Amino acid sequence: MIRYLPASIRTKFKGRQNLQKIAGNTGWLFANAGLRALVGMAVNVWMARYLGPQQFGLLNYVIAFVALFSAFSTLGLDSFVVRDIVKDPSGRDETLGSAFVLKFCGGVITLLASLAVIILMRREDSLVWGLVAITAAGTVFQSFDTIDLWFQSQVRSKYTVAAKIIPFLLVAAAKVVLILMKAPLVAFVWSGLAEVALGGVGLVIAYRTQGHRLTAWVATVTRAKSLIKDSWPLIFSGLVSMVYLRIDQVMLSQMVGDKELGIYSAAVKLAEAWYFLPMIVTSVVPHIVEAKAISDEMFYNRLQRLYNVMAFLGYAVAIPITFLGGWVVRLLYGEAYIAAGPMLVVLIWSVMFVLLGVARSVFLTTMNWGKVHLFTVSLGAVINVILNLVLIPRYGGMGAAIASCVAYWMAAHGACFLYKPLLRTGGMLTKALIYPKWW
Repeated sequence: MIRYLPASIRTKFKGRQNLQKIAGNTGWLFANAGLRALVGMAVNVWMARYLGPQQFGLLNYVIAFVALFSAFSTLGLDSFVVRDIVKDPSGRDETLGSAFVLKFCGGVITLLASLAVIILMRREDSLVWGLVAITAAGTVFQSFDTIDLWFQSQVRSKYTVAAKIIPFLLVAAAKVVLILMKAPLVAFVWSGLAEVALGGVGLVIAYRTQGHRLTAWVATVTRAKSLIKDSWPLIFSGLVSMVYLRIDQVMLSQMVGDKELGIYSAAVKLAEAWYFLPMIVTSVVPHIVEAKAISDEMFYNRLQRLYNVMAFLGYAVAIPITFLGGWVVRLLYGEAYIAAGPMLVVLIWSVMFVLLGVARSVFLTTMNWGKVHLFTVSLGAVINVILNLVLIPRYGGMGAAIASCVAYWMAAHGACFLYKPLLRTGGMLTKALIYPKWW
């Protein structure tokens, strides 16, 4: 990737092997995420126009509902698996094998739990039961994402990109065909499951091309216990995180209806289209973990650089959309979704705090402060639920947008000033917000 940059920029990477590796890996991640954002947005907009606010709202309700249980499928393991492989390469197969089994079992738990709860909540709505079951089944196949963690530890994400982008493009094309065929909503839900399953197959193939085999993995109770011991706070953090990330959509549907959720979801999709930006963090995790072992000064310097970059990207996205949000919604979604414009103007600022939150999680993971992360996201979740209860009945989707933005800020930044060990981090994040810069 670096060789395609202008000569004036390439000279800055000369002789800096770690920086070259990070920049190259980040380039692949951005290329993948950018393509996904563009193609995914185009297809989602077309789907929204075809389905209409009512059915589009129901689709997003199902996705958001399953997401509330998705922490059971990831178990908060990802950062710890990467960390352990970096620290102990010889134990790779044991770490990956144990993580895979844990994730597979977690996926099954997600499927059963989400299905049981939706049946209790919507006793007479068998269509929603089926949609939730299909969507939740995808979390079982996501256990193969364990392979991606090995590629992350080696800062070689281009293989993951190649493994997943082909299924993504194939399924995107299939969705276009479904729209042209005037297919029912359930067909689009099945296509989502197909993408996850094909992505797992792609990862297995990519892993084998590097000379490795899944049959070499060994799951042990000892390593599994070790991983869970470190990650259990993040399991609860993940559950709470999904509450403050997705509860707005579930509550909006339950309190106002699927049509209002469909309009709100249009704004959410446009805001979340920028969530690929934190991909840069994946490349720098090993770099920051290594810095901690060298010196605290290097560790905090690299963290500050990361915070600065995240804030810079946040402003680069939020400021233009603040002025163009209404026009963008009208252009893409049409008159049926015009009320989503003001919601987008508010929601786009939440991207800033998502970026900073992801960057701060690198610090918490490296310090093994999972309980602190649980505290911050719990606070954000509580605030989100309370604000949604107050604002949704009065302002509908706009109330949910305001609640989400405030909750994201509290979880990522505000909470740092309520817990003494995080005061320095709060100051660093504030510095990034005041003086953001690129690298």
